[in-house]
Amino acid sequence: MKIGVLGAGQLARMIALAGYPLGVEFIVLDPSPDACSMQLCEHLLGNYDDQQLLAELAERADVVTYEFENVPALVAEFLADHTTVHPDPRALAVAQDRLVEKNFLRELGIPTPPYAAVDSLEELRQVMTEIGWPAILKSRTQGYDGKGQSVLKSSGDLEAAWTLLQGVPAIVEGFVTFDREISIIAARNVSGDSVFYPVSQNLHRGGILRVSECREHDPMQALAENYISKLIEALDYVGVLALELFEVDGGLMANEFAPRVHNSGHWTIEGSETSQFENHVRAILDLPLGSTKPVGHAAMVNFIGGLPQTEELLAIPFSHVHLYAKAPRMGRKVAHVTIRAETTEQLHQNVARLVALADSVDDS
Repeated sequence: MKIGVLGAGQLARMIALAGYPLGVEFIVLDPSPDACSMQLCEHLLGNYDDQQLLAELAERADVVTYEFENVPALVAEFLADHTTVHPDPRALAVAQDRLVEKNFLRELGIPTPPYAAVDSLEELRQVMTEIGWPAILKSRTQGYDGKGQSVLKSSGDLEAAWTLLQGVPAIVEGFVTFDREISIIAARNVSGDSVFYPVSQNLHRGGILRVSECREHDPMQALAENYISKLIEALDYVGVLALELFEVDGGLMANEFAPRVHNSGHWTIEGSETSQFENHVRAILDLPLGSTKPVGHAAMVNFIGGLPQTEELLAIPFSHVHLYAKAPRMGRKVAHVTIRAETTEQLHQNVARLVALADSVDDS
């Protein structure tokens, strides 16, 4: 079997690493000549809308998937007319537009923070009377890891924030005073079987995920599973899906969902019986899904912008280093470390050591 992947970054790299032991081959399409999964996959170099390359990908791949949600939905729809594509392009189209996504979540009965669409500075001024302060202005498309966003603390911030977006369609969201940020990851195969990973508790820094910790037996697990199940059913979803949530006053509000493997699930590589990446491969090939049971206590720490010496990372007990073969650059995810421990106390101690190392090289 051969899987085609739209995008050739670290997520495609980790999908390939999980698929090779199952005898799966990979071919990726990406416009970057130095994409980090090139070492592992055959690389079709070109734009995502290159009709010739898309035709070649459809011809050579048994199934096509994607590693990030900024691949044009029309490209996935074109491929779906010529080969099997999982997840369905509809999931991609919904996730790409923050307004469509928020409306979709609300229609399913999944709570979200207050929000409103804005297409002009005057509209922004008007809706702020309903949204309230503080708030955050976001481009409706193409934003991730804090990009395309501005925090609004008072009316004096509006003009500069709108100018920064350069007139693109936007959405303004009210700030939520949350107790913590969590996410849940699920996998569903073609036959309709589903599995759920334990909730991850997440810590962000500058809009980019820094730490995710597996929270087995979390009190929010059942509610999080209920919400992500609604998404899976409504989208007739196949593959791995992640839902980011805020815990607020004993309940949950959805921030956004990602129709792909997710950064907050990287701990599953060594911290679960079956990683999210392997279960994604299994799901889109309609293989039996693997157990999501954690292996001890587990967490993940991202390294952004730069890297310490590998020896420093490996010196921390039960650490597993994952380098992405990406040149250091401000705000760029260049590696992560999965850490396991026998006790929660030991886990937190080692996570603190990793975070200190991450902070020492983070130039974002």
